[in-house]
Amino acid sequence: MNIHEGFLMKQSVSRPKHPRLSGFLAMVLLLAAFVVPGAQAQDGFPSPRGAINDFAGVIPADEAANMENLSKEVLEKTGTSLVVATVETLGDRDINEYANELYKAWGIGKKGEDKGVLILLAIKERKFRIETGYGVEGILPDGLVGEIRDRYALPLLSRSEYGKGLSNTLTAVANIVARNAGVSLTGSPAPQRYRPYRIPRRFGLLQFIVLLLILLPLFGTRQGRAMLPWLLLLFMGGGRGGRYDDGGGGFGGFGGGFGGFGGGLSGGGGASGSF
Repeated sequence: MNIHEGFLMKQSVSRPKHPRLSGFLAMVLLLAAFVVPGAQAQDGFPSPRGAINDFAGVIPADEAANMENLSKEVLEKTGTSLVVATVETLGDRDINEYANELYKAWGIGKKGEDKGVLILLAIKERKFRIETGYGVEGILPDGLVGEIRDRYALPLLSRSEYGKGLSNTLTAVANIVARNAGVSLTGSPAPQRYRPYRIPRRFGLLQFIVLLLILLPLFGTRQGRAMLPWLLLLFMGGGRGGRYDDGGGGFGGFGGGFGGFGGGLSGGGGASGSF
């Protein structure tokens, strides 16, 4: 006898029977037992829908279908699980922490082989990460994953072309996995390579004060005054820096279960970025 049955028996002994109330209560308990647990996966993460999990609703249907087919083909031919997920927000989590815990909750990669990759996009925070399982770190080291991020993902994501950016990233990763396994993919898809994206530096108050101190001696000369507009434009235009969180992390390895994945391990390898 389970706890729900015991509760109903106690109620029937101590009080007069109310068929309608008992039936309603039984229905509520049944719904609570079966519907609620299926709504979310472990640790409050949404349950996976497949290889492509567009919870933020930013991937066009045709691109999502093509990505799903590509991921399925890679899994069938190489045993490597390639998973994409988009979320509206990370909440109070760091992108590296979120990706690693999601990898754990979904159990990406076949257990014992640990061959899995998670491509994660957070819309509100404008954050992106490629998380690699232990089984692919040899062919997808952090440096190479960082290059994929810079040349195949961030240039498109920075223009809010989320579907294209994620599809381009998935294709780049799929090609590397397939090449390493010695197999060819249908249509031999080729990702589009871009110049590396860099986040513009912000020109703050401190930088402006330092600039004024440097340029003050020029105010007294004609040539200096003529050069000032150009110098100001040069400095205030900023430049481009490279603020990225490359790989790393010490989140340990995890298991789980997800369709054909089964529960691989991730040690926090990969690369993250802002756009």
